[in-house]
Amino acid sequence: MMNVTQLRAFVSVVEYGSFSEAARVMGLSQPAVTMQIQGLESDLGVTLLERHYRRIEMTEAGRALLPYARTVLGEMEAAREEIERLSDQVGGHLRLAASTTPGQYVLPRLLGSFLRTHPDASVSLLVHDSAEVVRLVESGEAHLGMTGAEVPGSRAEFEKMGRDRLVLVCPPDSHLLSRKDLTLGDIAEEPFIVREPGSGTRMIFEDTLRLGDIDPAELRVVIELGTSEAIVSAIEGGMGVGVVSEWVAAKALKLGTVGQVPVPDFPVERPFYSVAPRGSLRRSAEALLDHLRDNLD
Repeated sequence: MMNVTQLRAFVSVVEYGSFSEAARVMGLSQPAVTMQIQGLESDLGVTLLERHYRRIEMTEAGRALLPYARTVLGEMEAAREEIERLSDQVGGHLRLAASTTPGQYVLPRLLGSFLRTHPDASVSLLVHDSAEVVRLVESGEAHLGMTGAEVPGSRAEFEKMGRDRLVLVCPPDSHLLSRKDLTLGDIAEEPFIVREPGSGTRMIFEDTLRLGDIDPAELRVVIELGTSEAIVSAIEGGMGVGVVSEWVAAKALKLGTVGQVPVPDFPVERPFYSVAPRGSLRRSAEALLDHLRDNLD
């Protein structure tokens, strides 16, 4: 007879596109997730997922099961949240999504103390660009998010929580490091390495350019990269200049493998934002927001 763990494993594999990622999110081993799927298929007498090289496809039976599985899991989650609310207990599994800098540098150092305070709670954290973080929160796939920028037109609630500084960095032998009285206009002539569209870092950087009467579309962009760490590596390799969080650039700046460009418009200070769905939150999400408020300036 099918059980909740089997359904959760099935939905997780479908949503994350791999057994390994589903296992990481569920806190199980990959063989354990495989065993849950095999057990579900055995109970139903059908094949639900077809494994191909580097991809997984649902069968017709899998597509038929998916909406019912999501409904069952959603109803159980709603029941759990209502019971938590009535008991004022902080527990259950909390799904978080965060953009690169808060997801890699801010939240991990705060989640440990939160979980020590609330041992009945557990957390999974996914890292995406800001636009995707907001989408996950809006759709209910994540209970809370954290980004480096507000996303225009979204239906989520943003709250300033902590801050970051964006720095402009260049290769250590760049002529920019010896220039005096640099302006944004001078910098705009350089080859740029930028984050992908939807990145909070890119949004803030482009807003800064517009304030200086520079059209971001006129930049000489040589490559777009998916993480700020990759941008720092490309700058270390002499590919061009880029804007990243001070958190990300700190080690390379200390080692001297990149330099910080002395332009008056930088560093640019920006807040981090918590991202919450509109309406009431589950008790554990409220508790985490309170914890972040207490620990982030």
